[in-house]
Amino acid sequence: MTGATWVMIVLAIILCVIAYIKNSALPLTGIKIGGKMFISILPILIVSFAIAGLMQVLIPKDVIAKWLGTEAGFKSIMIGCVAGALTPGAPYITFPLVAGFYKAGASMGAVVGFVAAWSLWQVYRIPVEVAIIGPKVAIVRFLSTLIFPPIAGIFAQTFFGK
Repeated sequence: MTGATWVMIVLAIILCVIAYIKNSALPLTGIKIGGKMFISILPILIVSFAIAGLMQVLIPKDVIAKWLGTEAGFKSIMIGCVAGALTPGAPYITFPLVAGFYKAGASMGAVVGFVAAWSLWQVYRIPVEVAIIGPKVAIVRFLSTLIFPPIAGIFAQTFFGK
């Protein structure tokens, strides 16, 4: 188990203790609610991990290296950013896909650029932003984040690349 797993275990135990102190029935109620959420998300998790694994065996490593690998340089970061901007979905859908690309040979910069663009540039979110907060704010928000995913990718590749 990773350090993050242990942190989550300790956090769950602390929250259970706090809930128990508040009301002895709360921990079981909370665990039941969490279990229902898990069951509802399980099908998409299975599909996401299956897709991530299939990408690793179906996309030849030389193709990943050519377009997303370290050798591709800045191009790989920009491709990662564009792919991230075009990828819809929640983290439990997106991160298995990103992990699949990384394990298949995508560079650190491409992966970080993908994740940064996914969180900042999500193209499918723009119409919702325009409808709810107005076009001016949506455009300013998008334009103000435009430089960050490539910068994050360059930083990651420069300091943490393979």
